[in-house]
Amino acid sequence: MNLSSRSRILIQGIDSPVASDYALQMKAYGTKIVAGISAGLGGETIAEIPVFDLVEDAIATVGKVEATLIFVHPYQVLDAAKEALAAKIPRIILLTNGVPPLDLICLLQEAKKTNTLILGPGSSGIILPEKISLGKLNLQLYTAGKIGLISSSESLAYEVVLELNRVGLGQSLVVTIGNEPMIGSNFQQWLSILATDSSTEAIILIGQPESSHLEVANYYRTAKLKKPVIAYLVGLNAPKEKIYRDATTIIANQLSYSVSTDNNDNEIINALKQAGVLIAKCPSEISTLLSKSLSAEKLAQKN
Repeated sequence: MNLSSRSRILIQGIDSPVASDYALQMKAYGTKIVAGISAGLGGETIAEIPVFDLVEDAIATVGKVEATLIFVHPYQVLDAAKEALAAKIPRIILLTNGVPPLDLICLLQEAKKTNTLILGPGSSGIILPEKISLGKLNLQLYTAGKIGLISSSESLAYEVVLELNRVGLGQSLVVTIGNEPMIGSNFQQWLSILATDSSTEAIILIGQPESSHLEVANYYRTAKLKKPVIAYLVGLNAPKEKIYRDATTIIANQLSYSVSTDNNDNEIINALKQAGVLIAKCPSEISTLLSKSLSAEKLAQKN
């Protein structure tokens, strides 16, 4: 992931009350926020952070940054993200909900050209416990350890993290990918990131069953990952609408919203199981599966 306590961070839309409040929390946690962006407020400071009118002005003054957090209004997200792309910032985290679908399609197409990681929209951010926090996460909840979590939202991750903490299993990285109908990076992409992360020994996926879990199953099987992966899927067999996460499908169907579909939860679960992903029915079962799989892995390494 290449994020650490030394990573330099930018905040776009720092003048909003939400952004300035979380900026203070992130700074107190140790996150190095080197600049904020707010058109018309260049030269001022917010939360003891220097403010610039444009991203290019900030980069010219403070130098390279590893990520930018975007807190602006939904209809301003595309312009803000384009500024970040032009400045070659490698990671763009969209904390805003309700980004217009066509704007998001445009952004994802541009990001693909530059191999820029887009997290969100509707993400709560990323945390490497006791190192760095990027976003709107509950900082007191997380403890440092070796378990990576990928969740569609922080609220779903809460109960799992509490269970992990209860049994003394800390977290290496927790990321919320967002629960909007269309997002940037998905479960499979973050699984591939954590699969190569030396500080992560096991990975947990948390969210409702969705088509990207089939990509997870295929990746886990073909990549022959040695790290145990556990999926905690909520809302099984509940009435639901199909969510198209990728821009291509939305364009093909001329949709910017979800449509009704038959429930395919069993297909997803079977695909994950066949690939070797462990399925947890409740948070307490996660800790049991982790203990068994990590013990088995260590035993195999000794032999």
